[in-house]
Amino acid sequence: MLNQEIRVRFAPSPTGPLHIGGVRTALYNYLFAKKHKGKFILRIEDTDQKRFVQGAEEYIIKSLKWCGIDFDESINKDGQYGPYRQSERKHLYRKYVDKLLNNGTAYYAFDTPEELTEMRNIKAKDIAMSQYNVFTRLKMKNSLSLSKEEVKRKLDSKSPYVVRIKIPEKEEIKVFDIIRGQITVNSSKIDDKVLFKSDGMPTYHLANIVDDHLMKITHVIRGEEWLASAPLHVLLYKYLGWEKTMPYFVHLPLLLKPNGNGKLSKRDGDSLGFPVFPLEWTDPKTNEKSSGYKESGYFPEAFINMLVLLGWNPGTEQELFTMDKLIQEFSFEHVGKSGAKFNPEKAKWFNQQYLRKKDNKELADLLLSYIKTLNTEEDKTFEHLNKAYNTDINKENISKIIENKNIINNKYLSKVCGLMKERACFVKEIFWQATYFFKAPVRYNEKAVRKKWKENTPFILSSLKNELNLIENFDARTLEPVFEKFLEENNLNIGQLMNALRITVLGDNKGPNMLDVAEILGKDEILKRISLGIKNIKKLY
Repeated sequence: MLNQEIRVRFAPSPTGPLHIGGVRTALYNYLFAKKHKGKFILRIEDTDQKRFVQGAEEYIIKSLKWCGIDFDESINKDGQYGPYRQSERKHLYRKYVDKLLNNGTAYYAFDTPEELTEMRNIKAKDIAMSQYNVFTRLKMKNSLSLSKEEVKRKLDSKSPYVVRIKIPEKEEIKVFDIIRGQITVNSSKIDDKVLFKSDGMPTYHLANIVDDHLMKITHVIRGEEWLASAPLHVLLYKYLGWEKTMPYFVHLPLLLKPNGNGKLSKRDGDSLGFPVFPLEWTDPKTNEKSSGYKESGYFPEAFINMLVLLGWNPGTEQELFTMDKLIQEFSFEHVGKSGAKFNPEKAKWFNQQYLRKKDNKELADLLLSYIKTLNTEEDKTFEHLNKAYNTDINKENISKIIENKNIINNKYLSKVCGLMKERACFVKEIFWQATYFFKAPVRYNEKAVRKKWKENTPFILSSLKNELNLIENFDARTLEPVFEKFLEENNLNIGQLMNALRITVLGDNKGPNMLDVAEILGKDEILKRISLGIKNIKKLY
């Protein structure tokens, strides 16, 4: 099977944004090709011009580039089997249609849309009789039911027509699928699909067979939804005389909704609370936006790692893989037949793992970029984020943060990222979970104050402030023995002191280690916040 050069293709239609199920199909093709030193081809299947969506082709290419999935041949990377856009291959298909017509495995059909609707309505109660097939074809207007003279007259007068495949009667069609094994389908269950239209454009069924043959595709790796079409495609290979070079078929399991109830579709985008597209998409007709994984804060490597395990497993407990490691490990032996349920919480977990692995300096650059984007956001964005994270940030705050050179520098932000990245799933969460690193609190958690703030707390904090004011090297290592000594001399337990300090500095009694926080904020800011906290809490509560 693998003695010849492996050639696989990803062949999306530019009829809208690329769904994550399509990305997974592209990924599996890519991994298989690279593992076997083969070629991975992008072919744009745009034969259905009525459904063409402006910008979809560019979106597909950008999405796959963001994912780190590169092509050996594509519309932007020519090879010896181009063109790689089907609309530019229009001139290639007619001769194969003629071959099928001449050997009697296809025929002209002249039925009008109204006649087809009438046929389906009359026979609606009988599924076999409501389709254009061996049972109904002779009752319709086609080159099988009409005389040769009538057919010639219609063709000469340029009457609209389609070319349909002539499915044989009661023939067992065998399809071998690498994941599912051999599948046998009786031809009586297949209708006479349209292969070619009078405008000179082929349908998907013919075009993908011809193109796969001419491009020497060895393995057709696609979604399970195409499994029902596989017997038809096997017949086309046979009728065109290409049985011996027919590619192997691999039909991937469906991606299911989180509850397992049905396929995860494009229409589920945002309605279920998570993206279903790799990049943000704006519908050119309605201007409606759908969120993307990139804009939601996911790293491409985390997105890919999450996606590859929806249908494939390595046969071990390992979950984190680089792309190079995936190329080494991937095989169809470990791709399941059953649909894979999408787990949005697991997707966040993957991003968290990759965030933790990132260098603090790299995260600092990403955090700075995020903060700067907030300067362009609308007020309603801040309303949503403040509600989600229980904060009180506004655009004026952001402008001040950006102007503050002591905060907006890689050294400071790197320290913040180093302390907070274990607690975050996304870079943006580093900011929103720790806004106290960027502005002093102006409100304090009332519940925490009522529970942790005692009558003698102001006195304790004032005494601590005096001790801290004497320290020159304000780092966690130096501060630790100072705090220990203060606790001992004042007969305090650590909770009494740290909870009060945390409330004045952070605005809450939750957060990271206070000695680390103190080191990052610095002596002046800590002393200032202690004084402000004592004053404000007394006034407010």
